[in-house]
Amino acid sequence: MRTELHRQPTSPLTAVRNLGILAHVDAGKTTVTERILYLTGAVHKRGEVHDGTTVTDFDSQERDRGITIFAAAVSCDWDGHRINLIDTPGHVDFSDEVERSLRVLDGAITVFDAVAGVEPQSESVWRQADRHGVPRIAFVNKLDRAGADLDTAVASIRDRLSTVPLVVQLPIGSEDGFTGVVDLLRMRALVWADGRDTYEEGQVPDGLREEARHRRRLLEETVAELHPAALEEFCADSSVSERTLTAALRDLTRTGEGVVVLCGSAYRNRGIEPLLEAVVAYLPSPLDVPPVRGTLDGAVQERAADPAASFAALVFKVNSTATGRLTFLRVYSGTIGKGDTVLDTGTRRHERIGRILRVQAGRHSDVDKAVAGDIVAVIGLKAARTGATLCAPAAPLVLEPPTSADPVVSVAVEARRSTDTERLVTALARLVEEDPSLTVRTDPETGQTVLSGMGELHLEVAVEKIRRAHELEIGVGRPQVAYRETVARGVSGLVYRHVKQDGGAGQFAHVVLDAEPLEAGGDLDADNGGDAGFVFRSTVVGGRVPQEYVRAVEAGCRDALAEGPLGGHPVTGLRVTLTDGATHSKDSSEMAFRTAGRFALREALRASAMVLLEPVAEVTVTVPDDAVGGVLGDLAARRGRVSGSIARAGTAVITATVPLAELFGYATRLRSRTQGRGTFIPRPTGYAPAPDPVSPGTPAR
Repeated sequence: MRTELHRQPTSPLTAVRNLGILAHVDAGKTTVTERILYLTGAVHKRGEVHDGTTVTDFDSQERDRGITIFAAAVSCDWDGHRINLIDTPGHVDFSDEVERSLRVLDGAITVFDAVAGVEPQSESVWRQADRHGVPRIAFVNKLDRAGADLDTAVASIRDRLSTVPLVVQLPIGSEDGFTGVVDLLRMRALVWADGRDTYEEGQVPDGLREEARHRRRLLEETVAELHPAALEEFCADSSVSERTLTAALRDLTRTGEGVVVLCGSAYRNRGIEPLLEAVVAYLPSPLDVPPVRGTLDGAVQERAADPAASFAALVFKVNSTATGRLTFLRVYSGTIGKGDTVLDTGTRRHERIGRILRVQAGRHSDVDKAVAGDIVAVIGLKAARTGATLCAPAAPLVLEPPTSADPVVSVAVEARRSTDTERLVTALARLVEEDPSLTVRTDPETGQTVLSGMGELHLEVAVEKIRRAHELEIGVGRPQVAYRETVARGVSGLVYRHVKQDGGAGQFAHVVLDAEPLEAGGDLDADNGGDAGFVFRSTVVGGRVPQEYVRAVEAGCRDALAEGPLGGHPVTGLRVTLTDGATHSKDSSEMAFRTAGRFALREALRASAMVLLEPVAEVTVTVPDDAVGGVLGDLAARRGRVSGSIARAGTAVITATVPLAELFGYATRLRSRTQGRGTFIPRPTGYAPAPDPVSPGTPAR
């Protein structure tokens, strides 16, 4: 057994780990985080999600709902290492919180339920981590549950995530009898006695010895297939040593060629110590990841993780609290101290750092400085927004900001008392500042204030936050989804002449356009909003339209995408080709051609056959066997297309594609049909043609 739980960190960058905890809702992320904090001595009492006593779920709404809503940063020390953790939400409506966190992390622990395996949001966050190139290790949690099976969970990781699972542990016991694991690298048993927080190390039980040898052999063979050094040793000695295996697992984890899989039960505090040991052994430090890349005047620059280099940091979260405005930073290079002046390269504004805080979710403590590799919060910045780059004034740099998906659900909001209207405007502005995935606009026809977000729950949480934080009474309209428009059949050779002469210099532009569908059928990508699903090209020859005017025509066409002819919804899935045009020696200008491009495309869209698109979601519904028929009928009534059904221990897991507008209020309906035993998880997957009866602007039922 480990005799010393944690030592004070030596603080070099090699001893820093910046990690996220990723998973599907209810897989146990927050419990894993709590047990890590408790085991490392960061807290002295274990918090429980069901009691509302966890450190990271510190917001009142999180405790009321029993789920993680906001990404929370915490820090702890383990075995001479500083571990900065971000506990991320697992609900699909808050995937932008995960996106912003992954942008600044060096590694992650992905938690899976030992009964359910890879669930829909598990797959989504895995793909997000793939896009950011974040190395991961996997922790199969809840092995003490009835029906838990490590092999089934590992098979789902292999099949659904298209990765190579490298299982380094074998469970000792199953379900209620789960007491420990066999460490396949050291071939030792790690057993947690009842009431003990640390394991006892001993011999592998006789009944598992043969199975452990077999699994160790499988691990060696799998690693040898992927790693040259392991293959060389395996061919020479017919085995791979613990030292070579550990080094190979570290390399494969950091390159993403494989994922180390551990197991345990966080609720019973079993498996957390080996998980921390794996974090230190396999996941990268800030020195192990490539230098951060930024741009300056179009030139690409790199900044190494060096405390002595020029300061550069990325703002990934902004939060307004009773003590002031907290700006969360990931410091990539250099050192920053209290009172220092930094440059916001986006706004070209200089700001002063008032205080630097080491954050422990809802609590924080002052530190004198932050260095490369740190994740901290600062007080004193007045204008820095999420995605802003802060750097030394003498060495400016622009880092790539995290991306935000387009909102898909909207509600109208208004203050119930006219005297509170200005307070509501201020509250909404602050809300959007904290959460960039929310947008606020004024409907030009009705004059209503419209709040848009990633889902029904996302908007519920946002509205409730305003009510609680600002003590406002708010009226909320019925939810509406964000429709799009696309071209089913385009037009060719549309001619538009823009001529304006009202004294002085005139305006002249002549353009000929083709407009056609970008994709021939099929669902369009969920991120194709506004001008994202738009391609412009020019086939004009002979210099009939100069290049600067071609760019102006493209800009005008993009302006026209904001409102389609069916109902003023954004247009997507469109290819426009400029085929011909003409200019005037005196009256042609970029403004004239931009105007011509805008009106020409509007005419082309009116002449085209247009289709209204509605957002659709992949829904995973888990229901008792005796309720399957009623649930399938209800999904069909909601225009759902069932794509699969799996029976699992008295329950059925149904997968279907359903229009997002039909899912409003579905949670209540599902509970009534299943006596409260049914659950569902939606995941927006894109847009699909809406049926004729659904007209633009029709409110959701």
